[in-house]
Amino acid sequence: MVTATFRFHQALNNFLPRERRERSFAAECARRATTKHMIEALGVPHTEVEAVLVNGEPSGFERILAEGDHVDAYARFAQAGETGGALPARPRERMRFVADSHLGGLARLLRMAGYDTLYDNHYHDDEVEALATDDDRIVLTRDRELLKRRGIVHGCYVHALDPEQQLGELFARLGLAPGARPFSLCLHCNLPLRAVDKASILERLPESVRVLHDSFTTCDSCGRVYWKGSHTKRMAALLDAVAGAQPPPSDAVAGVESSDDTDLPGRA
Repeated sequence: MVTATFRFHQALNNFLPRERRERSFAAECARRATTKHMIEALGVPHTEVEAVLVNGEPSGFERILAEGDHVDAYARFAQAGETGGALPARPRERMRFVADSHLGGLARLLRMAGYDTLYDNHYHDDEVEALATDDDRIVLTRDRELLKRRGIVHGCYVHALDPEQQLGELFARLGLAPGARPFSLCLHCNLPLRAVDKASILERLPESVRVLHDSFTTCDSCGRVYWKGSHTKRMAALLDAVAGAQPPPSDAVAGVESSDDTDLPGRA
């Protein structure tokens, strides 16, 4: 056994018990323990760590800790105005997500914002890890043990409980606003929507929609039809709020609603 001193910085303190936050503390390390092993043993997923210094020098996760080492760990995700980390540097339009089984509401809101997000409430941890690895997706979860899996390189622990607050948290931490394409994806299939002529789907529309609406999009996979509806303003206001009131891109598809999904911009 060796003893090393640890200091966690910024948001990483949220993963620690109160007595270890915002201060240095000593911890016993197993023989040949790596920085990654000890950081995660102390409660912090490696996916949340941007940089590690050992005795003031940059270090990788695989460094073997020695007696008396001092380890500083810095948060990966930056809030607005702070220095960005490795993950936010990825082109925003290429950010793709996979959400675990407890984040269905967040997944639908991310799709509404135009971000490719896989979700199934039957996903097991092995499936989430495989999707993250095979498709280069960022894992979203409130399960820190999932983020400790070796195969998950890009992951984000979601702190908020409410889906709308979770969306705001991700927009702030990952700088998602510039890459948003509101109402461009099917909320059910996560696939791109395309404009469709009203005459071709007229028989599928509720009578009131036939009278009041003329602009429609559809999903070629599930066949759902979307239109501007009563929830559009609320959803647009939410996106404006989380994006810092920035206007949506000019090529974004208009907001939609349908007859069988009243809690979000919907479909028919």
